[in-house]
Amino acid sequence: MQREWFDKDYYKILGVSEKAAPKEITTAYRKLARKLHPDANPGDSAAEDRFKEVSSAYEVIGDPDKRAEYDEARRMGPVAGGFGPSGPGGGGGFGGPGGVRFDSGDISDLIGNIFSRGRAGGGSQAPPSGPRRGSDLETDLHLSFDESISGATTTVNITSDVRCPDCSGSGAAPGTSPRVCPDCGGKGAVDEDQGFFSFSRPCPSCGGRGRIIDTPCPTCVGVGAVRRPRQVKVRIPQAVRDGQRIRVKGRGAAGANGGPDGDLYVRVHVEAHPLFGRSGDNLTITIPITFPEAALGADIAVPTTGAEPVTIRVPAGTRSGRTFRVRGRGVSSSKGTGDLLVTVELAIPQNVSAEERSALEAYAAANPESPRAHLGV
Repeated sequence: MQREWFDKDYYKILGVSEKAAPKEITTAYRKLARKLHPDANPGDSAAEDRFKEVSSAYEVIGDPDKRAEYDEARRMGPVAGGFGPSGPGGGGGFGGPGGVRFDSGDISDLIGNIFSRGRAGGGSQAPPSGPRRGSDLETDLHLSFDESISGATTTVNITSDVRCPDCSGSGAAPGTSPRVCPDCGGKGAVDEDQGFFSFSRPCPSCGGRGRIIDTPCPTCVGVGAVRRPRQVKVRIPQAVRDGQRIRVKGRGAAGANGGPDGDLYVRVHVEAHPLFGRSGDNLTITIPITFPEAALGADIAVPTTGAEPVTIRVPAGTRSGRTFRVRGRGVSSSKGTGDLLVTVELAIPQNVSAEERSALEAYAAANPESPRAHLGV
């Protein structure tokens, strides 16, 4: 935990709200960095100080992990940092809301357990300024039912931070390189003793980056990444399911300070098929049959996802709703090939001709037994 976190409102410095999305924070930082950069304001010490302040703010709330810790520190208030009405290390112990007081052991445990940074009687761990992995991204992809079964290779369109093509992510203008900050030795933070505690704060010389870019890249303004639309090729394996997430390694947001890029996760949405359903690796289909076919038995042609249909034998006396299994005609996956489950459903004619009515009446007369006799009504 850094003392500066209790003194400065980084959101206000960047001109964004505390609920701002990462994209808003990055956009605000880049706008201010271009405006305040020393190259754009030669000899203006106020602009240079403001540039360092903006860089320090972005170093914290531009990083998801540091931002979470910063928000927690601000929520806890001065007590989280060991500062009370008497000030750090002031007489009478550490003050808290409503006159609550902590002894040295209490406040040391509080800080150590919550932030795992400041510790009593010793220096705090400096924030990492080395390579950082880029963020993971997620996008949606819509596939037809047939594509989800057979697999497909396609592209998705995303807009994200990518490694700056002109400086290869270093942030320095082509032909130049960043140099290690001489004041913090590349740590990105300097220690500051406050009586009983030792805190670290972002190095004012390098803005907490651990390195100094004397000539920033004009394309990315020293950030090392630019936001651009791009197409990513995605190979969808066969037998993919609706809602499944496919990981494309290394195609997420650009890493920082030479760190690896994040991953891209593609969430698949499978369109419904007019005939087939799916249960695991099994395909399902409902086939209508006539009363004579159910009563007398028949051979029924059933469509498949392949080129040729299959024929199933419906035995005499088949009830509506019975399911037949055609093995090996389902979805092929790494686990094997599923089956085709065929459910027959009795088709009731909606419009009956005079001849059909006569035949049905003759059948009813020849079979007077009620199927509901066992109900006793």
